[in-house]
Amino acid sequence: MSRLLQTGINAGSKPLVKVVGGEGSRFILDDGRRVIDGSNTGGPLGHAHPEMVEAVRKAATAPVINEGWFYAEREQAAQELIDVAFAGEHDWVGAVRFFISGSEANDLALSLSQAFTGRSALATRERAYHGMTGLSRDMTVQPHWHGGLSLQHGGTQPVPRTAPVKILPGPVRAAYGAPQHDENLSERLGGAEEVLSDVAATIIDYTQGGTYYDAAYQDRVAEAARNAGSLWIADEVVTGLGRHGGNWFAFQGGTSRPDIVTLGKPLGGGAAPAGAVVLSKELVENMKDKTWQTYSTFRGHPMLMAAVRAHLRIVQNEGLVERAARMGELTRRRLVEIAEKHPSVARVDGDGQHWTVELRGTDWRNWYGDTLEAPIASKVAARALEAGAMIGTSGERDSLFLSPALNMPEEDLEGLFQALDHGLDVADQALDRGLLQASTTTAS
Repeated sequence: MSRLLQTGINAGSKPLVKVVGGEGSRFILDDGRRVIDGSNTGGPLGHAHPEMVEAVRKAATAPVINEGWFYAEREQAAQELIDVAFAGEHDWVGAVRFFISGSEANDLALSLSQAFTGRSALATRERAYHGMTGLSRDMTVQPHWHGGLSLQHGGTQPVPRTAPVKILPGPVRAAYGAPQHDENLSERLGGAEEVLSDVAATIIDYTQGGTYYDAAYQDRVAEAARNAGSLWIADEVVTGLGRHGGNWFAFQGGTSRPDIVTLGKPLGGGAAPAGAVVLSKELVENMKDKTWQTYSTFRGHPMLMAAVRAHLRIVQNEGLVERAARMGELTRRRLVEIAEKHPSVARVDGDGQHWTVELRGTDWRNWYGDTLEAPIASKVAARALEAGAMIGTSGERDSLFLSPALNMPEEDLEGLFQALDHGLDVADQALDRGLLQASTTTAS
């Protein structure tokens, strides 16, 4: 009996693999296999990048210093984050505060918005995931991530929300299986100002639930939030620092600019837990005679600061933001080719180096992770592993997601596509046996 309580990135009652190490774009398994790591949003540089290893090694000799004391490296990391990642955005970007995770960053950004506006209600879009801490959990509206208990014999015990939550319609977009653009955007978001009229903050992410959106959706939500007196938070915990492809951040694809940007996962380059809240100049000006009353022992830890600085340096020097855009176009082409071969694939979409392959299957509104039977997507992932790649799944709609390292060699990226192609045979067989629906609908 294992003494470890754990969850898994692949649904089902048993772990798919046991990882004992990692190097470059590959995991090392307990049976000695070195398999392609295909879905790791927290490892933007893969595993054991030598510059990251050296930075963290040096940081181990730094002082143990909590957030309450000034630390020069912390200030330097904030300056470099602004100068490098937010270069060209100096007209609106204000200041940075570091956190331990994206969940914590979202939680504190949301509570700060409540303090600024005097409102308690919050808003997001359907299928959103913003974390599992405090208000970020409240804003995670995908049913199976309610933060409570999923009873394996069927049923759930969700945790009640602590704040009123408004949910906006999500976008409709796909590279395969649905319209390229949301042609009914004004209709779908009609009345958004009224919905947001008592909302402290409207937080939007760019990948969760396998739904991605373009500049038009972002700008319409931002306009509605501003008109309603709601702050707008861009959750870049997954997409920030290049994964979106072409830009350092997904929000840069639109003309609107957020009041707050939250960062997490990739910020520490995979070498340290990381999060950050970036405030606009306007909000920083409003804080001149105020103190943000939150404090932590390990926020801005020296190891994180070293990792942030090293990560920024590597992404800039190796041109990984631009590379993500190029590899994103390659990924789009290859995933569409694969989808056209497999009738079990309902939809494909993504940007840069984050993609979702959605199967014909469970409706996301009704899946709570409360069954022992592994969803078809997990069976696809198990077969893909036979071909040498680990792929993550989301049981809430029998979907798979691909999030390779930004510096993954092209031959490994092709190996990932081939493994997915191999794994999808399982889904096709399930469709033939009537275990998958013959058709599916996009987000509504």
